[in-house]
Amino acid sequence: MELRMEAVERRLRELLDETSEPLCAYVYDLEALRRHAAAVTAALPPRCELFYAIKANSDLPVLRTLAPLVAGFEVSSGGELAWVREHFADAPVIFSGPGKTDEELRLAIRSGVEAIHVESLNELRRLAWLANAQGRQAPVLLRMNLSLPGLAATTLMMGGKPTPFGIPADQLPHALHLLRDAPSLRLRGFHFHLLSHQLDAAAHVELIAGYAAQVRDWCREHGLSIDHINVGGGIGVNYREPARQFDLAAFADGLRRLCERDPSLPRLRFECGRYITAACGYYAMQVIDLKHAFGRDYVVARGGTHHFRTPPAQGHSHPFTVLPVEHWPYPWERPALSDATVNVVGQLCTPKDVLAFDAPVTRVRAGDLVVFPFAGAYAWHISHQGFLRHPAPRQEFLPVEDEHAAAE
Repeated sequence: MELRMEAVERRLRELLDETSEPLCAYVYDLEALRRHAAAVTAALPPRCELFYAIKANSDLPVLRTLAPLVAGFEVSSGGELAWVREHFADAPVIFSGPGKTDEELRLAIRSGVEAIHVESLNELRRLAWLANAQGRQAPVLLRMNLSLPGLAATTLMMGGKPTPFGIPADQLPHALHLLRDAPSLRLRGFHFHLLSHQLDAAAHVELIAGYAAQVRDWCREHGLSIDHINVGGGIGVNYREPARQFDLAAFADGLRRLCERDPSLPRLRFECGRYITAACGYYAMQVIDLKHAFGRDYVVARGGTHHFRTPPAQGHSHPFTVLPVEHWPYPWERPALSDATVNVVGQLCTPKDVLAFDAPVTRVRAGDLVVFPFAGAYAWHISHQGFLRHPAPRQEFLPVEDEHAAAE
């Protein structure tokens, strides 16, 4: 993951010159995104392919940058599917997610998606009924909730225990019975996504090996022929220790050895989101006020968690840098803190509007910018943007350096 702070800082200073209001902005470095996505796809061994999960960041410039590099897009709603089809009519698309409506399933069938990842027996029945009504055959993956021995827990688990996601493994025989009685459906494989925020490369290889072994047993037991296994995303971003990120090289090496040991292993499909786009985004807030209360120092800045929900969603103090701004328009002494421990908060009327806490700073002043890296995924796109009706942040995209590297 490459952070190109100099280019981001240049653009932020340009934005400061363009406004008289305190600045609040997202800046996305599309060149860094292109380089990172290209490195990830190049690292994957043969018979492995990467789809981008657009729920992490569905901005059109991001999708256009990624389209030439990934095998396709993963969507989790009818709105996401319509958005992709509007701008990428021929891109391979897979449709995942719980609680799909009939209209969403009809849209997926009409749109010719690569696969529909079915979450329940009832969804399987509805899909068969809808596909039959359209006179089409729908390609299906069964999303399975599987308990694996020794499954290492992360901070976000979607399977291996009671959750609303996927079909419990003991219901597989029933699902296969429904499929055999439904000529409008075609089983292509299985989908697993038991966890997210995985930072241990070796543990992630072991997890995928566990998926493969289970699928091999199911195919043998039930006489199945499938063409791929979707192993989900799950690769994490280390917000707490930015210098210690997921070891892509070690993961790719372990994955290669796994594929070499088992030449009969079906194609492996990844659907990563956070790991692809997190590092390309930055959220910048201009400091409005400094406050001291009951022994603690607060940096109050333009914006807040209604724009950047990542810190409270992940339960961490998000790293940031202070970008000095020399302009001070007022006739009194500028509030400043030096060698302090601060809490960075926003403008919301709630004590939960905290983006960083107990964070050491060398110096911060009213009017400076605090800049949060790793804000390119599940940040603006999962935030409660309408709360208090504050204005939206600026959205800026630094272009790719090679104009031919991204889709027109």
